Amino acid sequence: MIFIRYFRGKNDNRTNMDNDLRNNYCVILAGGKGRRLWPCSREKLPKQFIDFFGTGQTQLQQTYERISHIFPLDHIFVNTNIEYVDFVREQLPQLPPDNLMAEPIWRNTAPSVAWAAHRIAHINPNANLLVTPSDQIVFREELYRKNILEGLDFVSKNNSLLTMGIRPTRPEPGYGYIQVGNPADMEDVYEVKTFTEKPDREFARMFMESGEWYWNTGLFLCNLQYLSVCFYKFLPAVLSTLDEAKPNFTIEEENEFINENFPSYPNISIDYGILEKSDRVCVMMCDFGWADLGTWHGIYEAMQKSQDDNVVISSDVLLDESHGNIIKLPEGKLAVINGLDGFIVAEQDNVLLICKKEDSSALIRKYVSEVQMKKGNEYV
Repeated sequence: MIFIRYFRGKNDNRTNMDNDLRNNYCVILAGGKGRRLWPCSREKLPKQFIDFFGTGQTQLQQTYERISHIFPLDHIFVNTNIEYVDFVREQLPQLPPDNLMAEPIWRNTAPSVAWAAHRIAHINPNANLLVTPSDQIVFREELYRKNILEGLDFVSKNNSLLTMGIRPTRPEPGYGYIQVGNPADMEDVYEVKTFTEKPDREFARMFMESGEWYWNTGLFLCNLQYLSVCFYKFLPAVLSTLDEAKPNFTIEEENEFINENFPSYPNISIDYGILEKSDRVCVMMCDFGWADLGTWHGIYEAMQKSQDDNVVISSDVLLDESHGNIIKLPEGKLAVINGLDGFIVAEQDNVLLICKKEDSSALIRKYVSEVQMKKGNEYV
């Protein structure tokens, strides 16, 4: 199995368990390079560590504060890349040292979740887990807290993987979508028919109009005993060799093992590696006011607009006959913009980006690759 000792005989005995809040844990994923918000988010300082909106808090700090109202502080873990350890320590000084997990190489979210689950299961094999990205905004935090606690209660009593879905408000091609199936054993929880990742705009419009599809928030809940079965079934062995060699391993021994063996993990997302392959996945229909802050278009839709539907983020701008733009410039710069409609205007250090806002995620991925190849890493 990929990450955890296999709890033989236990994975079908949770249906009568009451959810003990002491069994609830959270891992915040904060290791991404943040390229979808290029050029303001760079590989050396990605978006989760930036005070993007001038609020006095980074996205990581906002996520941690939101989660701290639900979980004990020593039950919150942060997974990041070794390049970003100092950022996490500086921004979250209250985080216990053993709750900071630094990967030696970039991989996708399945290995990140696998390692976090391995460490938490060593502490509490009956744990229930929330996995959350570090780059989201939530407008109704009380509803968010209610839904998370309900979701944790559901997975404590059911051997199922649970995602959190939001009814789409626009045909957004930059998000993943979940098709809702039959009702499950809890109000507002349904079986998942299928996942679709980042459809084109016409399919996204069809999904929205059908009423059967919800946005995939990337929030994912499970009990670790069932998650261990899923990893064992769908992904190859990695950390099980540590369990076999040293069943009473220390944190230092686990870190050393990760540094030596993490490159052998598959570069695969938790959605594709586990959720889309399992036949026991549910979705909770939520309405806590959610937006993905990982894309320019997502930020534009989430933010309050001016009278001309522009979004200006901590920037000094004079706009004339311009509509539907999102603009972020460095402090001390003044922009005068005339006759621009539906664009991103973003500048940071040595890069100025001006491109159409619609479907910008795919364009920016293309531009980042081209710039890196032609100009070098200093521009990405």
